[in-house]
Amino acid sequence: MKPLATGPPRLLSNPGTRLAWIICARDLNDGTGAKPGNKNDAMLDVDDLIHQIRRNCDISDAQHAGLYSICGLALRLRDLYKWEKSLAPWEEGDSAEVLEWIGDKEQQWEKLAATNYRQLSIRDRSFDPFDTAGINAALESEGLFYGAGYARSLKPTFFLALIEDKRQIEGYTVYFLGRELARDLLTLPALAQDQGIVVRQESAKLYVWDQILYMKKSGRAALQFALENCGLTEQTPQALRPHLTTILAAQRDNYIYHEIGELRDTIFDRTVWREVIAAYPHSPVELLARAVKDLLADTNASGTLRHIIQARQKAALAFYVAFCDGLALALFPELIDSFREFTRKHRWQVIDHAVTAGHNTARQYAEAIIDIHQAGRGRHDVQWTVDEIEKRLGLASLIAKKG
Repeated sequence: MKPLATGPPRLLSNPGTRLAWIICARDLNDGTGAKPGNKNDAMLDVDDLIHQIRRNCDISDAQHAGLYSICGLALRLRDLYKWEKSLAPWEEGDSAEVLEWIGDKEQQWEKLAATNYRQLSIRDRSFDPFDTAGINAALESEGLFYGAGYARSLKPTFFLALIEDKRQIEGYTVYFLGRELARDLLTLPALAQDQGIVVRQESAKLYVWDQILYMKKSGRAALQFALENCGLTEQTPQALRPHLTTILAAQRDNYIYHEIGELRDTIFDRTVWREVIAAYPHSPVELLARAVKDLLADTNASGTLRHIIQARQKAALAFYVAFCDGLALALFPELIDSFREFTRKHRWQVIDHAVTAGHNTARQYAEAIIDIHQAGRGRHDVQWTVDEIEKRLGLASLIAKKG
C-alpha cells in the first residue's frame, strides 16, 4: 500500500465549476444567494437546499442534545459556533455573543423537539434525507457532497460540503471535502458512506485542534514525538497554529485507512454489528461494540496500524498513540508499552507484535458479543443479553480502566 500524498488536495478538473461554488458559498453567507446550475436541467437552488439540510441538522440536535453531558454538549456547541461564524479552530468568540447564540439555539431546539425530519427537494424531486446515494447522484456533478447516517447513540447526522478532490485509494473512492455548507453538532473528521470514504477536512481541523488542546497527560509524550517528527519543535498552541495543515497531513492517512480497515473487516459482520448498535443504543454495550469494531479496523491487514508500519510513518504512529484513549486503550494496553520501546529503539517489529495482540483481543471480544447477542435474540430477552455481556466480558472493569 502506498502512503497517501501529503500535499494539498487537487482542485476539481473543471475550475469554472469549482470557482462557481466558492462564489456561491461566499454569497450564501452575505445573503445574495447565488445559484449556479446546468442550463440544460432545472436550476439547483443551493440556498434552499442548504436551508433544508440545516433544518434537519437542527431537528437532530434538538432531539438528541440530551445524550451529552453538560461539558460534552458545551464542547460540541463550541465547534458548531465556530463553524457558523467562520472562526479558525483556535479562535474563540466574545463570551456575551456566544451565550446569546446558545440561548437562541436552545429556543430553536425547543420549537423543533417534536418535529419530523423533512424530505429533501432537489430540482423538483423528493428524496428521503437518508438516501445518500440518490442525493449524491443528483449533486456530485455540481461539486457538492451530502452525508447522512446514524452516529453514536443512533443520533442522526447530516452535512453538505464542497468537493475539493476525489481519488481512488486501495480500490475505494475517497472524497476530500472543503467548505461545509451545512452540519450538525457532530465534528466528524472522516467516515465511510455507500462503500466510499469521506474526509471532512474542515471538521478534521476542528477535531484535531480540540484533541491537541485537551490532550490528557498520558498522551503528551506521544504528541511531542509526533510533532517533532513533523519538524515542529515549538509546540505551544500559538506556535502550532500556522502548522495545523502539516499536522493534518500527517494524520490524514490514519483517518482513511481506519475506514478502509472497517470496510474490509470480516470478523464483526457489518450487518450483525448494526443489529447490536440498534438493539442497545446509548449503553455500555454500544460503546464496547463500537470500540471493538474500531480496534478490528485499525489492526487488521488493511487498517491504520498495518499501513503505518508498512509506510514507516513515525508521526502517524505517534498521533495514533496520543489520541488513543477510553475503551480503545483499555482493550489495547499493549500499545503504550510497545510505543515506549519504539521511541527508544525504533524497531517496527515491536509495534507489529502489539498490533497482532490487539487484533486477537478485538477478535475475541467481537466473537463473544456476536454469540451472546444471538443467544439473547433467541431468548427475546434484551436485558439478559446486556447482563451477560457485562458479566462475561468484564465490561465494568473495562469502563473503569478507560476513565
